Amino acid sequence: MTQRGLHGQLLDQLGQAITSGALPGGRVLRIEELATQHGVSRTVAREAVRVLEAMRLVHSRPKVGTTVRPSTEWNLFDPQVVRWRLGSTQRGEQLRQLSHVRAAVEPAAGSLAAVAASPEQRAELLALATELGRLAERGEVDQFVEVDVRFHRLVLTASGNEMFAHLGDFTAELLRGRNRLHLMPAAPDAVATQRHVEVARAIAQGQPERAEELLRQIVAGAAAEVAALLTRK
Repeated sequence: MTQRGLHGQLLDQLGQAITSGALPGGRVLRIEELATQHGVSRTVAREAVRVLEAMRLVHSRPKVGTTVRPSTEWNLFDPQVVRWRLGSTQRGEQLRQLSHVRAAVEPAAGSLAAVAASPEQRAELLALATELGRLAERGEVDQFVEVDVRFHRLVLTASGNEMFAHLGDFTAELLRGRNRLHLMPAAPDAVATQRHVEVARAIAQGQPERAEELLRQIVAGAAAEVAALLTRK
């Protein structure tokens, strides 16, 4: 395996261990020990720790080593942190928190997009919504999710708010994570799919209040779907 491959593998192992609580806050990690335990060079171990530090999962101090931070200090909006947390035993709580963020942000983004979106963005939203309908009818869930990612990312971008746009990767990881964890219905919900079409039309026609309300319904419906599927597992 290449050094980059070893680095990525170690990063995933450490990230999952930290976010799952197997490596709790306050635990000291030493480069030499990590290298020995995981069978990698100190350079690979150091690179992985550097990335974890950028995500605020750990912090390094001279003569102490690298210490795992408490979860209150993590960069919880980092897509990789989202992915690791969704893969933990706490995924139900993680999904609940992510749904709260979506509920707070996406309806507002839709309202802004109805005012600020460019003609090209309005046309693309309509095209994506049409494609979602086609994929839903054919039951192509994986492709549906990828187009859904593009749709919601574009709503955030079209809002004209750079901070909302920055959450595109975060939202994408949530939507893909639901599919990866089999927390999607067997076939895309027809009502939710139609609401995407209506959102696109509301934004295209400059109707901020309608776009906001429809997105609120979409996010609430998705949260209810997840809660129901988690209950059955």
